[in-house]
Amino acid sequence: MRSVPVTIIECPRDAFQGLPQFIPTETKIDYLLSLIEAGFSHIDFGSFVSPRAVPQMQDTRQVLDALRPYLKETYLIAIIPNLKGLEKVIQAGGIRCAGYPLSISNTFQQRNLHQDLEQSWKVLDDLIARARDAQIDLVVYLSMAFGNPYGETWSADRVLTFVEKLVERGVQQVSLADTVGLAKAQEVHDVFVACLKKFPAIHFGAHLHSRPERWEQPVLAAYEAGCRRFDGALLGIGGCPFAEDELVGNIPTERVVHHFNQMGVDTGLDEPAIQKPLAKAREILERFGKNGKME
Repeated sequence: MRSVPVTIIECPRDAFQGLPQFIPTETKIDYLLSLIEAGFSHIDFGSFVSPRAVPQMQDTRQVLDALRPYLKETYLIAIIPNLKGLEKVIQAGGIRCAGYPLSISNTFQQRNLHQDLEQSWKVLDDLIARARDAQIDLVVYLSMAFGNPYGETWSADRVLTFVEKLVERGVQQVSLADTVGLAKAQEVHDVFVACLKKFPAIHFGAHLHSRPERWEQPVLAAYEAGCRRFDGALLGIGGCPFAEDELVGNIPTERVVHHFNQMGVDTGLDEPAIQKPLAKAREILERFGKNGKME
């Protein structure tokens, strides 16, 4: 008997945003189309943020327009920092889910969105109401869920407190994020077990960052705890440019898919099919990411 299937969410937005050179719009479109062709059904494709903050994402609307023929079969996610960003998602049409980054770390929330946590909760309340009216899913990325590099208080109970506040507000999708690659397997396991036990109706995902050699243990710990949604990026490219100075990459999707397939876990992805976008990812990294971290 095969194990419970998992959903793999490919994150080219997260992969590309930290690369040092601007990737041409046509190149992004070509890459995203190759992901869709390979069978990726859930894609974190772009963000509606200030181009001054994230220059790499300034062409998200143009990229979206090129993907319109494929929107029925593709669950696109766009990251937003505020209500203005959500309005752009709604006006654009075709995007099924907006993602809002919230941190249990006040320091990181200020670095990432220039908002303290008190301001962010107010922003989130507005986003929840507007997304509900527009019938758009909202996923909250709860960063620093497995540790804190800024010397602030961290505990699994603090994570649970934040999740409880989200659930009380009606949030149904929560992605627990390890933004700077601090997660230890036991902490990942314990946090997911606690969250899934207390909030069984919530769709929890794992958005983990890691060094290339450290991805396996936290991913398997999350899976064994009951998580069935995993964010990744081919080749492990990327990471948050607003975290620590040294970029920590994403979980390498191709390795995750291979490992789950070896375990008999259905990922919905065929390994030969992802070779084409994998080759394109290598080209993009070579051309536009020579100062990047994850080769």
